[in-house]
Amino acid sequence: MKRLTFLALAVCGLFSSLVHAADSPVYELRIYTCQEGKLDALLARFRDHTCKLFEKHGMKNVGYWVPVDEENGSKTTLIYILEHKSRDAAKASFKAFGADPEWQAAAKASEANGKIVAKIESIFMTTTDYSPPLAIAKGDKPRVFEMRTYTTPEGKLDALHARFRDHTMKLFSKHGMSHLAYWVPVDANKGAGTKLIYILSHASKEAGLASFTAFRADPEWIKAKAASEEANGGPLTIQPQAEGVKSVYMKATDFSPIQ
Repeated sequence: MKRLTFLALAVCGLFSSLVHAADSPVYELRIYTCQEGKLDALLARFRDHTCKLFEKHGMKNVGYWVPVDEENGSKTTLIYILEHKSRDAAKASFKAFGADPEWQAAAKASEANGKIVAKIESIFMTTTDYSPPLAIAKGDKPRVFEMRTYTTPEGKLDALHARFRDHTMKLFSKHGMSHLAYWVPVDANKGAGTKLIYILSHASKEAGLASFTAFRADPEWIKAKAASEEANGGPLTIQPQAEGVKSVYMKATDFSPIQ
């Protein structure tokens, strides 16, 4: 009888997890690289046409940013995130968007002097269990955003999640950093199982750099990092660190829902 009860509870738990997964939105990180000198034209097209047409076809605009530093693409790159009900919904939405006469006219007019976009990267993501609810709002004060991408050795992503869940996030907050959201890619060829992507906000880039300096010197962080590496046979991100941890400071566009 006890075994049957245990099995029933396990099945209920699995069913609940599947229902939750089905109800959970999917996020899409899109990174556009423009032709030289075309970023302003791309931003104008999003401001005047693209964003409202995304919403028309069931896509939710989350945030739009351009990198702060030239080495990260400040003159050529647009980074943005959309929210979809599901992968299938995303596919259907983009199909309808591409066929929309208003979009076709706007694209044609904007490209009268040549193509605007040279490259598009798309990464579908789901939020981690420790990610705060995504607040799509304007900040009380001007701020910059930092997108950080961590790549782990095979089999160490769960350990990285545990360290963020138990230590890293509260220490980020302690040192003045604000959490936007934490995601993992869905597809293997985009880093499923080995990547964590998250966005923080800071009062400024200088404030962000100072916060990380204080964070790395914090005895609690040093202890947590050492313990997690000892338990898991070494660093939780691939080495050298510059390969395993990528940081891009960004500013929100004037039309971004998140400011």
